[in-house]
Amino acid sequence: MKIEYIQPFINATRKVLSTMASLESKPLKPYLKEESNQTALGNISSVIELTGECNGSIGLSFETKCILKIASGMLGEVYEELDDEVADMVGELVNMISGDARRQLVKLGFSFSAGIPKIAKGNEHKLVHTVNERTIVIPFKTAAGDFFIETCFDSKKFLE
Repeated sequence: MKIEYIQPFINATRKVLSTMASLESKPLKPYLKEESNQTALGNISSVIELTGECNGSIGLSFETKCILKIASGMLGEVYEELDDEVADMVGELVNMISGDARRQLVKLGFSFSAGIPKIAKGNEHKLVHTVNERTIVIPFKTAAGDFFIETCFDSKKFLE
């Protein structure tokens, strides 16, 4: 995995969460997810399709306590459950993060358009990417709990 292609997703995630929710996050070591495993690593997730020079998607998956803290920080209310408002916010987060990452990826020769975020929640729900390629997982730690970014692209550049 080339870190130069993963770094825009890390940078975008840290920037969006810091700016929008005043939450600092620490990325941990990226790894490849087992090819047949579509089970999300968190309790609520969103995935957005990216199309352009190559095709793929980016997904976010949050532990419940983490996303509730982010929702409280972003929306200015206390959230205690994964309701529709929190789910919509997860979709908006993946949209904002993908937008920032796409701007950074242009500098590396990639130009993408984004689709509409899809949201899923519940224990062991599926996070289904738009291409059938290897998935890179980037775990993050925060004071509020853990979350995960998944990227999956049909470009060999991302996996060289």
